[in-house]
Amino acid sequence: MLLAAAVAVVAVRHAHPAKPAAALRVAPLRRASARQTQSPAGVVVDVEGAVRRPGLIRLAPGSRVADAVARAGGTTRHADRSAVNLAAPVSDGQQVLVPLGAHAAGPAVPATGGAAPAGPVSLSTSTPGQLDALPGIGPVTAQKIVDYRTQHGAFHSVDELDAIPGIGPARIAELQGLVVP
Repeated sequence: MLLAAAVAVVAVRHAHPAKPAAALRVAPLRRASARQTQSPAGVVVDVEGAVRRPGLIRLAPGSRVADAVARAGGTTRHADRSAVNLAAPVSDGQQVLVPLGAHAAGPAVPATGGAAPAGPVSLSTSTPGQLDALPGIGPVTAQKIVDYRTQHGAFHSVDELDAIPGIGPARIAELQGLVVP
């Protein structure tokens, strides 16, 4: 009985040679690959810095930086809006960074209760106490900065702070102008 079914299948295939089996397998693959190359329903951007709700934001294609900042809750009162082009279009995977303005550094009171640093703090020569006086840097992070420079030598850029656990792009943006390498 199995032999009869196999003979029937072979007979049907030979009776319709216009549709080879290979052609039937290719058509579904073309449809699947066409679905994979279609544009996504939106873009995802990472909004960081002086915004109310930093993080990943999903936007419609063609959105602008202003749309991303608005979806992140808007800027904080310490944001430097003039440093961000709110009219720029966003693309998938982009990071939008809203830096703090110069006025944000002035009223900062150090955690140690002492006076605020008179000028920029040197990452390469400052003490843990001087680093602790910076906004958002506590005694543990200050010690991590000192340990990092002990292992790797003097800082060459403020952006090197990104290599220290607990310090990310938002904190680096907050420290711009307050620290020097």
